[in-house]
Amino acid sequence: MNSKNILARNLRKNQTPQEQKLWHYIRNNQLGVKFKRQHPIGDYIVDFVCREKWLIIELDGSQHNEDNNIIKDKEIY
Repeated sequence: MNSKNILARNLRKNQTPQEQKLWHYIRNNQLGVKFKRQHPIGDYIVDFVCREKWLIIELDGSQHNEDNNIIKDKEIY
């Protein structure tokens, strides 16, 4: 198992209260589409993803306001 998958597994085990609450409502196809949580995509681990709808949901994203992460985030656009 690669390091991204190990980190993603650890993040799934240690969800924030906000992530737990959202996951309660979107898991098990409750919205008619499948979501995965803490899923590696390229160099990133996204909080929630619905591949069918090309939708990524990020919560608790204050780390994206840090200078080094602003630069990293611009690389994907």
